[in-house]
Amino acid sequence: MGSPIKEKEDQVVFLKKRLNMFLDLLDAIEPENAELEDIDRLISIIDDLESKCREFQNREL
Repeated sequence: MGSPIKEKEDQVVFLKKRLNMFLDLLDAIEPENAELEDIDRLISIIDDLESKCREFQNREL
């Protein structure tokens, strides 16, 4: 595991990269072929992003 990201600018960059990866994954999924597991994985990624946002908010600088 990497070291904690403490700088706000680095936190924003991290979140933007994760969000862009999520959007790429979302674009790659064909709605007609999406399965429940695909939707569950997308929800899990969103939950992880939300958790990371809360972690960054609560981290003292």
